[in-house]
Amino acid sequence: MNTPDILVVGSANMDLVAFAGRLPLPGETLLGGAFQSFAGGKGGNQAVAAARAGGKVAFLGRVGNDLFGTRLRGGLEEDGVDTRFLGTVDGASGVAIIMSGGGNNMIVVAPGANDAVTADVIDRHAFAGIRFVLAQLETPLDGVIAAARLARADGAAFILDPAPARALPGELLSMVDWLTPNESEACGLLGLKSLSDPVTMARQLKALGPRGVVLKLGGQGVVVLGEDDVPLMIPARKVMVADTTAAGDAFNGAFAVGLSEGRSPQEAARFAVAAAGISVTRQGAQPAMARRAEIDAVMALG
Repeated sequence: MNTPDILVVGSANMDLVAFAGRLPLPGETLLGGAFQSFAGGKGGNQAVAAARAGGKVAFLGRVGNDLFGTRLRGGLEEDGVDTRFLGTVDGASGVAIIMSGGGNNMIVVAPGANDAVTADVIDRHAFAGIRFVLAQLETPLDGVIAAARLARADGAAFILDPAPARALPGELLSMVDWLTPNESEACGLLGLKSLSDPVTMARQLKALGPRGVVLKLGGQGVVVLGEDDVPLMIPARKVMVADTTAAGDAFNGAFAVGLSEGRSPQEAARFAVAAAGISVTRQGAQPAMARRAEIDAVMALG
């Protein structure tokens, strides 16, 4: 295994999905159809996305000592992710219980072992040789802040996906090199009820402290606003959408890979938009992540 230069700090979940023609009413037992289980969690998703895109990736997190934990670890390793810093704790792994019907979802997330990714388990040794650190907000905030501090101390770029949306302290935002919210997360950070002009929002987000912002706009693409303060809109390709669940994670993982290969932020974002566009054509989270040859083929289309 190559020495990792991308470290993902975050969550690993097993997604348990039951499909039906509609969602059940409170108290109702509904006979459904298919059932599927997918490896997920925003941290695990981003690690797999980066590894499949060609990155050298390590993952720092926690799983339980159950069958789900074994499966989550095995899936990451199968995709070439270094799991030396993926610890095992007594108890359950994180799970997302998802009911899907009539075009709508109902989701309950039980964090399980992800709640153990606190500041005291953010191992400095995991940051050796790392140039890019990715984090999200499905694990305790003190652990995210500890990861940001270590990234800054070691000269690594810190990429934060502020999802699920929540208020963030100024100290954390000031340590972020790239903040990558979607529309609803951006509105939450800015105290807005609805999306305004994307470029204006990107500037407002950058004013909160991060050195760069990528505002993810779903099927429209992304706005990149770097340290040069020159905004660039990168459109998404039109594709047949099957499942957008992990599109943002696909973007973040590939974006880190693009930066790690020396691409400009704008070109790294183009690379990541291509990866995200592939991911939404497939069902599931980690199984949907694009492989490098697929991304290169899309990029070759111009």
